[in-house]
Amino acid sequence: MSANSRFTVAVHILAWMALAVRDDHHVVTSEQIAASVNTNPVVIRRILGQLRDAGLVTVQRGNGAGWSLAHPAESVSLAQVHDALEPERMFAMHASEPSQRCPVGRGIQSALNTVYGGVEQAVRDELRNTTVADALAESLASS
Repeated sequence: MSANSRFTVAVHILAWMALAVRDDHHVVTSEQIAASVNTNPVVIRRILGQLRDAGLVTVQRGNGAGWSLAHPAESVSLAQVHDALEPERMFAMHASEPSQRCPVGRGIQSALNTVYGGVEQAVRDELRNTTVADALAESLASS
């Protein structure tokens, strides 16, 4: 299994948009963002669509078309970004019921529910305490 990078790309998009706002460019295109992410603008537009649906970005059509942040970067937590892309739980149980005749099969889901719940809470706490502005500041400090 490979890791899903949509969250990472979404944070990159929003941090780049926040930097553009600091440079007085409030509306940006998916092509401009794609150049920073180094991916196809279609990938960027798909993620921007999810962020728009969650109310994190807005789109302007027609003359001066492009995307803009719906809220200041300081007020957008990474938990909000995560929820926009991955509304489901972080960890899933088996696609089908494990064998109830097996001692592991009978108890594995309850054992993992406890672990998964703790892990998810810790991740959510960290994401809730980190904003897009924080990600941008750390990114700029690292470059």
